[in-house]
Amino acid sequence: MGYRSIYRAGLFDGQTIIVTGGGSGIGRCTAHELASLGAHLALVGRKIEKLQAVQAEIAEDGGSASLHVADIREEAQVIEVIETVLRERGRIDALVNNAGGQYRAPMKTISTKGFEAVVRSNLTGGFIFMREVFNRCMEQHGGAIVNVIADIWHGWPDYAHSGAARGGMLTLTETAACEWAASGVRVNCVAPSGIASSGFDTYTPEAKAKILEFPPQVPLQRYGTEAEIGSAIVYLLSPAAAYVTGSCVRVDGGAPNHRPTTWKLQPSRNNVPYEGFHRAVQPDLLKHGR
Repeated sequence: MGYRSIYRAGLFDGQTIIVTGGGSGIGRCTAHELASLGAHLALVGRKIEKLQAVQAEIAEDGGSASLHVADIREEAQVIEVIETVLRERGRIDALVNNAGGQYRAPMKTISTKGFEAVVRSNLTGGFIFMREVFNRCMEQHGGAIVNVIADIWHGWPDYAHSGAARGGMLTLTETAACEWAASGVRVNCVAPSGIASSGFDTYTPEAKAKILEFPPQVPLQRYGTEAEIGSAIVYLLSPAAAYVTGSCVRVDGGAPNHRPTTWKLQPSRNNVPYEGFHRAVQPDLLKHGR
């Protein structure tokens, strides 16, 4: 059984798409769906073992992928990845800026070094990739970029560093959408919230406890799936989104819309998660509650 995509077979035939953070979670899932639709995936990440595993999965499923070990925060490494992909493939049709990460901490305790490290992971690295892909390929040939941010609306207590960085990525996206439109480059965001992925298992016990409190606080009363994020990304890369740029697609179960002071949420019915990813694995946190 392969990826159960809602999109037609061959949609991305002949295209080369870079996915950063392609070794796990949302990046892995999105890479699988794009590969199932005909694209060659250039998987970027810091850990070769994870990239090799995803590359092998995609090959086993009949798709095509190459791996590129790099730290997106390092400009020289980003340039090397892009030059390698262009040398090997001759084109870059799309970029999915998915890599990033953060840790839970009250704002008053975040050191300047810690703040800058998270901003570099979630904003600066994405900017470098966008700029270099545009200058080295897309300015002449067009393309599509999707930046994965987060549920940052109304602030993000305990994650001030990541909220600031991802808010910056949103406005960076809006700016690039205007500046690069003349080259036929579309730039959009996807903003996930509470997505059940392997990232859940990387947090501290305190942060995990907060994650487990999530479902009752959102209108749809559940976690999202990796496939629900991947399908939004695929839409924004597809011809169906040819008139969509500078936008942000929220995939968050309605989380920002809940007003606990005026509305009590009820159990949600008739909402079935989209489980398109045939290789999805439930995080240990949701299996065991720890």
